[in-house]
Amino acid sequence: MPTASQRPCRTPGCAALVAFGHCSACAGKRKKYEPVRATAAQRGYGSRWQKARAAYLAAHPLCVDPHGEHAGRVVAADVVDHIIPHRGDKALFWDGQNNWQPLCKRCHDIKTAREDGGFGL
Repeated sequence: MPTASQRPCRTPGCAALVAFGHCSACAGKRKKYEPVRATAAQRGYGSRWQKARAAYLAAHPLCVDPHGEHAGRVVAADVVDHIIPHRGDKALFWDGQNNWQPLCKRCHDIKTAREDGGFGL
């Protein structure tokens, strides 16, 4: 019975031939991924945040359109954005008077991508 042909190792620059995947030398060197991200509740977005978010959006129902994406159209807000990323700072996280703004998801995604250096980071 014929066997499958050998293929190059999937590690860039490695010329070893394998049946599939990575060769044994490269398998041990592969990049280890960062630990799993904490849950939303562990990051501060639990029930208290959900209640504060709902109240804020009820009082501020329209996207502030910080990037001019809406071309004058009125768009409903569905995200409460932290204007200055809190990065775990609880005082900044809960500063609704000065650090929250209502955004639609599209505007929030654009803002986040610009701050983080692109989508998927």
